[in-house]
Amino acid sequence: MTDTSTPHLFPAGGEPATRAADFAASEVFEKLFAEGMSLVEETAGYLDGPGRDDSKLLDRAGALSYATESMKLTTRLMQTASWLLAQRAVAEGEMSAIDATDGKYRLVEDKPTEKLWPEGENAPQVLSSLVERSQALYVRLKRIDDSLYAEGALETDANPVADHMAALRGAFGEG
Repeated sequence: MTDTSTPHLFPAGGEPATRAADFAASEVFEKLFAEGMSLVEETAGYLDGPGRDDSKLLDRAGALSYATESMKLTTRLMQTASWLLAQRAVAEGEMSAIDATDGKYRLVEDKPTEKLWPEGENAPQVLSSLVERSQALYVRLKRIDDSLYAEGALETDANPVADHMAALRGAFGEG
């Protein structure tokens, strides 16, 4: 019986470690890595610079909301960076793909929070943009993480394209 709760991005099947190694070596991963690390740098630059000025313009309740929002943003991006770095370590042979399947390298569900900002106040525009972009990236990476490390059911899914690719790899001695 196939698990349909999470759509699989890597329907070729195989063990989680195999999928992780294939993904880590892909161009898609390189683009995600660059996007994630760029967002981390951009966020750090904002929070350490213009963000400080933005927070000073807020009243006490707004400043508390800003601090809470920036802490959640930082935490989300640190989890994102950690996951991306673990995948890169797999791609560069510094970590085995099997080690990357360990739960400590997995992403957890990013739980939405209640409205943080007091009535009549909004987060500074740059902070709001960073939060939205970090959430969107995290959701994408979480979906990939879930698909990469899903156990079992994928192997029984029929996938003619993956079967054909495997046959080609075998024919050229790459499998």
